[in-house]
Amino acid sequence: MALRILLVIAAWLAALCSANAADKVDLVRVDKSDRRMELLAEGQVLRSYVIALGGSPVGHKQQQGDERTPEGRYVLDWRNADSCCMRSLHISYPNEADKAAASRLGVDPGGMIMIHGQVNGFGWWGWLIQLFDWTNGCIALNDTDMLEIWGMVDAGTPIEIAP
Repeated sequence: MALRILLVIAAWLAALCSANAADKVDLVRVDKSDRRMELLAEGQVLRSYVIALGGSPVGHKQQQGDERTPEGRYVLDWRNADSCCMRSLHISYPNEADKAAASRLGVDPGGMIMIHGQVNGFGWWGWLIQLFDWTNGCIALNDTDMLEIWGMVDAGTPIEIAP
């Protein structure tokens, strides 16, 4: 827990000192095991953030309700400024392979996996909430980080999610 607090503080300080918010991102990279998301442009890391995942984060998302974040390469295909959370970027899960795998298992693959901030009205708790995996499979950040990401990441940006 203390390590997660230090990581949140370090990420916040790094954001204050690093690249210009006008920089546009050409890749979002997520490392689930490290609870870390990076924004890259031309192979250079512009920003790094501490993230929270779903309540059962280990493994690739297989079905609706499993509280897992998908793993693999997807696209941030649309943006929602009027989300239930502080902004959101939609991850193109499920792809055709995900749908086929769910079909073989006889389950619904789920969907609506997003990168988002805190639930609207609870942003002031972000410093605490981000210490826990609390989503249903989405990738969550504090509201300040989400607003920065919103300005740097366009629809159509690829995202790579590693275990």
